[in-house]
Amino acid sequence: MYKTIIIFIAVVFLLGCVAYQPQKLPYPQHIPASAYNFKENNYKEEKINLGRFLFYDPNLSADGTISCASCHSPYNAFAHTDHNLSHGIKDQIGRRNAPALFNLAWHSSFMWDGAIQHLDMQALAPIEDEREMDSDISQVVAKLQKSPIYPELFRLAYGSNEISSERILKALAVFQLSLTSFDSKYDQVKQQKAIFTEQEEKGYQLFLTHCNTCHTEPLFTNLDFANNGLPLDTTLRDYGKGAITLQAKDSFLFKIPSLRNLSYTYPYMHDGRFSKLSQVLTHYQKGVQKTTNLHPNLANGLPLTANEKVDIIAFLLTLDDAKFVFNPKHQFPKELINN
Repeated sequence: MYKTIIIFIAVVFLLGCVAYQPQKLPYPQHIPASAYNFKENNYKEEKINLGRFLFYDPNLSADGTISCASCHSPYNAFAHTDHNLSHGIKDQIGRRNAPALFNLAWHSSFMWDGAIQHLDMQALAPIEDEREMDSDISQVVAKLQKSPIYPELFRLAYGSNEISSERILKALAVFQLSLTSFDSKYDQVKQQKAIFTEQEEKGYQLFLTHCNTCHTEPLFTNLDFANNGLPLDTTLRDYGKGAITLQAKDSFLFKIPSLRNLSYTYPYMHDGRFSKLSQVLTHYQKGVQKTTNLHPNLANGLPLTANEKVDIIAFLLTLDDAKFVFNPKHQFPKELINN
């Protein structure tokens, strides 16, 4: 926790003056302009490739056993389904469920508690967290300098074989920026290439009525934080954003995740307490715990019938993007073996 707070302060100090420049990337017309400032970190194929190597390389951890992909599997939309909470070196258990990684160019804050304010700095948190990779960025630089493959990869990405912490972090950021998911059935419907079934359409209308305020289409998140009425886990005692800001008004506020690719990203919530979408909807129907800063839309729970919950789930499944999940360009680079 202390390292996270230190990183948060450093990011605010170093990047507080950096303004995000909206950019319309070559995605479907129903997708809004992104928030990421690509002028600060250009989108280059060779840099994406370097970032992919780094993402899958366990040498980023202190003992060479944990990579970014250990908790963010491509086959789970870069989330993690084996455990409710992330696992780090020496089989240590983390504090939260590993969130899915896609469409990050539209975000300006990261982590469940928003501790990181810029994607170019985000990788520092897991690299230096004692429960995750428990390393130091300077140690990572030293390891990569001795590698037989990385000097050339850095030369292709940056024009010289210099390996630095800034270049590592920016390459990791660019690889994550390349993880875009906009080819679900929902997207095809929006482009008039497909139509919803009757049940999916019913679910869509229910979604617009009950869910769209927080999980706003087409990203299916409003990129904000909210208290969604989850009872406190008395073991983890996770107060979300409140633990970072130390302000009571932020207690129990967590980043609102995207609902895209839900079939691949279970378990759900910041602590992975729900394994099924039906359990999530049941929580919103009758399990919401009322607190002073509960999101107002949840004050009386969601008035859903059993059939309506089934209809909503039918719609949510239209947000799955199998082409993204199984895209070979995102997967493990075999050249890393025996490196």
